Amino acid sequence: MLRPHVPVNPLPTGIVTPPIQPTPTTAIEPTANHDRTPAPVAPARTTVQLTPGSAVALAAGGGAVVLVVGAVLVSMLLAVAITGVSVALIAVVLRLLVRDMQKGR
Repeated sequence: MLRPHVPVNPLPTGIVTPPIQPTPTTAIEPTANHDRTPAPVAPARTTVQLTPGSAVALAAGGGAVVLVVGAVLVSMLLAVAITGVSVALIAVVLRLLVRDMQKGR
């Protein structure tokens, strides 16, 4: 195995720290299981069973989520479209005003 080498560092007081010597370890023998008790068994997973009522509720909930997300996305798209039309209309009006100012009216 790898053994790290710790250098000897003198302290400011002049006391020298000796290197650390690894202590030998003895191998530990595994003990036998004399009572022969079986290992604990993990409980089996239960599967979710859908009744017709819960399947209808799940489908209705999914449909409601789709409708809400769709409404939010459509409203955001509508807001962007209205903003674009407003900016274009303001640009046309400003262009006409600048053109009238240049003609000297």
